[in-house]
Amino acid sequence: MLGSPAGADTGVADSSGSVPAVDVQALTAQARAVLGSAPGVTVAADAQWTFAVPQMTVVKDQPVVPVRTAVSRSVVRTKTATVASSNVPQAVAGNAVLEIAARYVGTPYRTGGKTPAGFDCSGFTSYVYAQLGISLSSSSSAQRYQGVEVSRADAQPGDIIWTPGHVAIYAGGNTEIDASVPGKTVQFHAIWQSSPHFIRITH
Repeated sequence: MLGSPAGADTGVADSSGSVPAVDVQALTAQARAVLGSAPGVTVAADAQWTFAVPQMTVVKDQPVVPVRTAVSRSVVRTKTATVASSNVPQAVAGNAVLEIAARYVGTPYRTGGKTPAGFDCSGFTSYVYAQLGISLSSSSSAQRYQGVEVSRADAQPGDIIWTPGHVAIYAGGNTEIDASVPGKTVQFHAIWQSSPHFIRITH
């Protein structure tokens, strides 16, 4: 910090309240003297400046690993009860019949059963269709005649698969969903019936 030269006016107000004049020339001379004693830096006229560019390596973006959060056991149990099979075909999405049928995967087989407490084969198909406002007989043999038979090539997901004594719901490809036999539960699986008939429900 530059000090005031001896005899310089300090600029402090006098008792009258007016600010006296400051000796600017004296301050300028003192500043020049300080600058003149400061070390100087000189650079040769032919000096060359260089800058080393660091080597850079391009790294391919790494895939983002999703963070897995813990799921409560109650949520797992609910999800498992809703869709217990890992073999759910793609045809389920957007198909009203199969979307309803898939809700009951894991429901036990019960002879004469017609509710989610337990289904037999025709009780299951009639219950699923009833959710869409379509009334089917609870007899598997009668369900064969409640629609129009189509070829396997023309069959669509949601059609009924009928064989003597059993009905199931076609799930596309070589798959179906049904309440098969005592001791089993409602599941998606490969079509196991020989010579199945495909029935298109029309009402």
